[in-house]
Amino acid sequence: MNRLFNHVVLLTLAAATAAVAQDVTYNYDQSADFSKFKTYRWVELQDADRPNQLLDQQIRKSIEGQLAQKGLTKATGDSADLFVGYQVSITQEKQVNAYNTGGAGWGYGARWGGGMSTATTSTVQIGTLVFDVYDPSAKQLVWRGQGTKTLDPSKDPAKNQQKLDKAVAKILKNFPPKKK
Repeated sequence: MNRLFNHVVLLTLAAATAAVAQDVTYNYDQSADFSKFKTYRWVELQDADRPNQLLDQQIRKSIEGQLAQKGLTKATGDSADLFVGYQVSITQEKQVNAYNTGGAGWGYGARWGGGMSTATTSTVQIGTLVFDVYDPSAKQLVWRGQGTKTLDPSKDPAKNQQKLDKAVAKILKNFPPKKK
């Protein structure tokens, strides 16, 4: 009887853990040569919901730390090998597939050229962090990763940062993709 009880408890704990575990997915342009990318620059994703300033700083810090571990350097000027941006869904469920670099209208789902751009939207689950990587020379999205159940603030800021760091590490685990 004790063994049956222990098995039921273990299965219940496993199910509860799975229910709150962060789910991570990624996709990338398999024709892109990721070995040529050495620098990156942040861009604002057009029409994306912005988190508060504190959460924005925490997200950028986590992403920058992971990119540095992968050998990428944050560019200090306007030019960079990659443009990176993120969007979150905390209270909304809107995903935007475009970004703006100050009127250039570059980005996935945007028309290329002067100042005007269009965007498409789709659904993102609440608590999701989506990280996009664009090749500015090809003017296209080359990598996207997302983690659900990533942004669920608790009362403890240190715990929130730890959870965010873990999620970003999971999201960027397969970035850049390995050559096959």
